[in-house]
Amino acid sequence: MLNRKMPTFHVSEMAAGTESMTGENVDELGTQEVPVSQKLTFEVLQIVKEAQQQHGLRHGDFQRYRGYCSRRIRRLRKSLHFPQGNNRKVTPKKIDMETITDVRFLHLPLFCAERAWYYAMQLKSEANTEQRKKFHTLAKIKKAVTYAEELAELCKSPKCDAQTQLESQAYLSWIQAGMYFEQEVWDKAMKLYTQAKTIYEKLASAFTEDSQALYLQMVDEVSPNIRYCAYNIGDESAIAELKEMRRKGGEDQLTSHLDDLLSQTREKQTATLSEVTWLGRSVPVKSESVRVFLINVQESTKEIESTDGIDSKISIYESLLKQCIDAQQILRDSLHDDVNFKASQRGQAIEGKISNQHYLHSYLMYIRLTKTVDRNLLLIEKLKQYLPGKPIPDGHKITKPQDLVRLYDIIIQNLNEIPNLQGVETDLSEETAVKSTSYKAFRSYYIAQSFLAAKKWTETIALYERVLGYASQALKGCKKLKNLSKQEICSIEELVNRVNGEKYSCHANSILDLETVAEPVADISLIKKKPLIERFDDYIEDKSVTTKKPNLVSFPPDFEPIPCRPLFFDLALNHVEFPSIEGKMEQKKSGGITGMVKGWLWGGGKK
Repeated sequence: MLNRKMPTFHVSEMAAGTESMTGENVDELGTQEVPVSQKLTFEVLQIVKEAQQQHGLRHGDFQRYRGYCSRRIRRLRKSLHFPQGNNRKVTPKKIDMETITDVRFLHLPLFCAERAWYYAMQLKSEANTEQRKKFHTLAKIKKAVTYAEELAELCKSPKCDAQTQLESQAYLSWIQAGMYFEQEVWDKAMKLYTQAKTIYEKLASAFTEDSQALYLQMVDEVSPNIRYCAYNIGDESAIAELKEMRRKGGEDQLTSHLDDLLSQTREKQTATLSEVTWLGRSVPVKSESVRVFLINVQESTKEIESTDGIDSKISIYESLLKQCIDAQQILRDSLHDDVNFKASQRGQAIEGKISNQHYLHSYLMYIRLTKTVDRNLLLIEKLKQYLPGKPIPDGHKITKPQDLVRLYDIIIQNLNEIPNLQGVETDLSEETAVKSTSYKAFRSYYIAQSFLAAKKWTETIALYERVLGYASQALKGCKKLKNLSKQEICSIEELVNRVNGEKYSCHANSILDLETVAEPVADISLIKKKPLIERFDDYIEDKSVTTKKPNLVSFPPDFEPIPCRPLFFDLALNHVEFPSIEGKMEQKKSGGITGMVKGWLWGGGKK
């Protein structure tokens, strides 16, 4: 953006708060007299965030964003006539302060830094399986720091205004802090993150509310990193602040970042978790990632209890399920040579006791199924707030009964899979059967609600009866089991009371609906339904005859029965004896050469 009008403040006023942090007085850069109207404004943060949101980083696609950066750099060099050589030879060109005649020259080092940094993030995500890529990651991070330093140095030119200088300095601090963060140099990383945060806070205070939201968002992204660095330096209270930030967060990139930081803090606790006990059997936990996940399961229970919002609880469950899938994949790779595990994957029966790692995999599957059920119950609770008949806030979609039916189907399917887990010696079928029956009652209830909306009274009443049947079975099972919560039993009893009232209401509505329909039907003469050609002898005032589509004849005409064509069968032919005609048949004379000679001779004698 070129020559954009800035708010009324001077370089020295904004740089005063950051002079002690950057180590350089920004005011000294403005000694050359450059008219304000000719100064370049380069909004680093806005340009970067718009590019990231539109080209893959919203979904964590680092490769797509890296490809976009490369294409944009190529387009910039071409439009600025600033190539790096020709098709045969590469001739690098350095950008200096005299070269900057257009603000687009500042885009080149910025997107070079972005490309290198997010290439490093892509390699970091792949380094879990390929350890060698960690070295490549660090090299790319250092390259991104080099480009960021070049950008900050170019923005110190008197041609750039105060905002550009401060934003480039904040971007450099953020990149450098990220490098030290990956190298686990916590004190330097914390100092640079704090420096970037301070600059963004000052920039936010200098603009209106519309413009400062972007800077405040960056402040929120940097704050968890500062607290994590403080925790690693020795501040034990920082982990509590990270958890509090996580509970207040929703489902966004900041929440995902907080989950990563919390997982890294829990890695220090994995030394104390050497084995896990489930259903009376203890198995060792060898994998570090599985240990981290099991600790996260323990911590997430406390986090969910202390969290108020449904969206925050759902976000915690989503994060936990993602970690569970990764931990299962690690165990699946380690069980590649296990014969029993391969047989179970093919659905074959297993004889004997399974291995410890196989049993641990079954335990993780049990956690995954139960946490999925809990997550879906929260989704149901959220959707119930927007059912028809309740006040619905603006921007929210009305919940259909079919949406709840689908979630209950998934819950029942997950519960039915639990008793089939490999290596489970304790019988879990009774408990899961009771829960499954109770959820079938709720599912039938919401199916009935969908029929009720369509005024299908017979089907609705039949489904209400099924709901009562499932509910009575579930209540009988709850008396046998002691580990079910009172809340679940109360919800079933509340459902029974609700269905008993709605069943009679539905029956009354069905009677009223039949009466309202029968009255107008009785007034309608059946003669009007006949076409005109069939009622010439009956006089009625039928206005439909004068319309564009009068009912004159039935077209196409109806089929009429006609007698079929008779079929004749000659049955006497099989019993008739015909006379012999052998005497009348001409006998064949013998042929050959002798016959020819005799015939010639006799024939000649006669002549």
